[in-house]
Amino acid sequence: MTSYGSQSMIGELKGVLLKRPQEAYINQQRIAARWRELNYLAETDFETAASQHAQLAGLIGKFGAEITYLPQAEGVTLDSVYTHDPAIVCNRGAILCNMGKPARRGEPEAMGKFFEGMGIPIHGRITGEGLMEGGDVVWIDERTVAVGEGYRTNAEGIRQLRSLLGESVEVISVHLPHWTGPQDCLHLMSNISMIDHDLAVVCSRLLTVPFRQWLIGRGIKLVDVPDEEYDSMACNVLAVAPRKAIMIAGNPITQTRLEAEGAEVRTYEGSDISLKGSGGPTCLTRPFLRG
Repeated sequence: MTSYGSQSMIGELKGVLLKRPQEAYINQQRIAARWRELNYLAETDFETAASQHAQLAGLIGKFGAEITYLPQAEGVTLDSVYTHDPAIVCNRGAILCNMGKPARRGEPEAMGKFFEGMGIPIHGRITGEGLMEGGDVVWIDERTVAVGEGYRTNAEGIRQLRSLLGESVEVISVHLPHWTGPQDCLHLMSNISMIDHDLAVVCSRLLTVPFRQWLIGRGIKLVDVPDEEYDSMACNVLAVAPRKAIMIAGNPITQTRLEAEGAEVRTYEGSDISLKGSGGPTCLTRPFLRG
């Protein structure tokens, strides 16, 4: 598959890039040596993570998406299993990010080389003082994208992205809270996941008032995640088509609220592949083609 274009969070998922733990973690010894410095919550069990990742891939496949697997690469860490962050795919090709987490700085170029081999052109790069991670980029619709400005993505990165996307796309900067500090991973996608053109799951407590009001003003209904399900990543939901979604198991209140809005929700076990590394189903997937 060489087609590309993913200026959407909810269009039918047709092509997606994943990376197996076998190529990111490699083995339990590598996990043991790196998890603390990467600020994981606990040491990941390799076999459990591999099984959970396969379960997620199976769900994605059942929805009809074609999965491409990113190979092992030099100079990248355990975090490379979270393929969403190193690049953004727009209708002109891939934009390679400049990661706010220093340990992940080698991932964008590795992904870019792989994309080029697939026939996906590199439209541009975030460079210099600009910082950008894909987890901060939320497409509201094809011509509107909200970008979180925080510790992983800064104003210069947003300026460069705005220039690369051009006048046809409105780029909205959304300030992020300090939350638990620069060492932890708080992306804009930690606090909002689009489920349909008019439906999003959110943590309102961590959204700015202007952004929340802006979403409501666009006619988007907000499904709030309860406090007790925020740490289990109920706000991180992957839409594979409008109102068809995948989320981590163990968040029954949020799941029920989404189903009450007509969403079809499938779940996977994410104790090791998601929760310990703070990366849910959106983080584990880099869509490169959506309908």
